[in-house]
Amino acid sequence: QVQLVESGGGLVQPGGSLRLSCAASGFTFSIYAMSWYRQAPGKERELVGSITSTGGSTNYADSMKGRFTISRDNAKNTVYLQMNSLKPEDTAVYYCKVVRRGIHYWGQGTQVTVSS
Repeated sequence: QVQLVESGGGLVQPGGSLRLSCAASGFTFSIYAMSWYRQAPGKERELVGSITSTGGSTNYADSMKGRFTISRDNAKNTVYLQMNSLKPEDTAVYYCKVVRRGIHYWGQGTQVTVSS
């Protein structure tokens, strides 16, 4: 079955960096686009950005452009989210997602807390 497992979250100071990983299994990872989302306390889940199946193209929400980078390693069935210049408002649970045959699959999420 499809499984997505995020890791790499934690506590980081403002201005710091983190790299999140999402390990995928149960499907042919290399032919699917992948997305990252986040959900802050009391807020709706929002799109961070996405990457095409080959990794040749990415897109990001405006508030994350220039600070966040999505990449993938199809040999490792893993998608990454590099986050730089983190701000307190980036505090959220971060999720990866794949849409396969019309079904949205989510990981369990990883908590990112940006605080001094």
